[in-house]
Amino acid sequence: MTLARYVYTPDPQEGTLLTPVNNSTAIRWFIDNLPINRVGMDEFTRGLEIGMAHGYWLIGPFALLGPLRNTELGLVAGLVSTIGLLLISTIGLSGYASLVQDVPTEFDRKGWSRLAGGFLVGGVGGAIFAFAILQFFPLVSAIARIP
Repeated sequence: MTLARYVYTPDPQEGTLLTPVNNSTAIRWFIDNLPINRVGMDEFTRGLEIGMAHGYWLIGPFALLGPLRNTELGLVAGLVSTIGLLLISTIGLSGYASLVQDVPTEFDRKGWSRLAGGFLVGGVGGAIFAFAILQFFPLVSAIARIP
């Protein structure tokens, strides 16, 4: 596959917002390989991958910056807060799915609903995985130090 297809050279008479950054070959390749833009993926799988990334990274700010950050329950509160935010985001995705008109495209009403379901499953799974890593990190690091 050639990367030349990612470069778009517009007519200078058109007023486009393309810059050397957002029109470069590497950036276009990166954007086209994000799960939302990847060709040939099932909607549930797209949502699962997007949700895993969001759930995995959202727990950190809640656990480290939340009001219970210096208590024993700080990590659990971060997990619960992350799952709550993922639920709110899934409700928003489902609401958007109900507004989408039935058009024969890749993302119709059913596709957005499947993406929302995958987002919730992946997000909760990613948050629980990150919680387990953070909860048992002292044990893992102690095992790694054994000669």
